[in-house]
Amino acid sequence: MIPTMLLFGLALGRWWKTSLVVGTLGWPLLLWFDNIIESFNAFLGAAGLAAVNTAVGVAIHQSLLHLFR
Repeated sequence: MIPTMLLFGLALGRWWKTSLVVGTLGWPLLLWFDNIIESFNAFLGAAGLAAVNTAVGVAIHQSLLHLFR
């Protein structure tokens, strides 16, 4: 999960608001539909972890953008 969401944040970090929302909702929904998680608490936990990992990828992307400008 961590490398996937980091890569997602790195790839789409230019549109940071959209990528955070899609990453936060997309990963838990994928786990939900694959029956990996079954409870609402697990869904919220997966969403929280996805948000943090996506935010780290976005932060790296944004840092590199500001560094090279």
